[in-house]
Amino acid sequence: MPSTAIRHLSYSASTRELRVTFTSGRRYAYAQVPPEVHEAFRTAPSRGAFFNHRVRDRFSYREIERSGRDRQRRRRG
Repeated sequence: MPSTAIRHLSYSASTRELRVTFTSGRRYAYAQVPPEVHEAFRTAPSRGAFFNHRVRDRFSYREIERSGRDRQRRRRG
């Protein structure tokens, strides 16, 4: 079932970077994401729920702006 919040996922095992594109068009890169988290995210029945519970606020991230520049963010907590 397609997600209503998440348009696309990509993952680099070598850098452990997870990239998420939301249906709004905003893109984020999450750092140091273990491969098992990516695999569980990829196969989750609800990617939006998985993101909210297992990714959001758990990993450092940066927004990938449409201009190609990155804005650094840190996880909360």
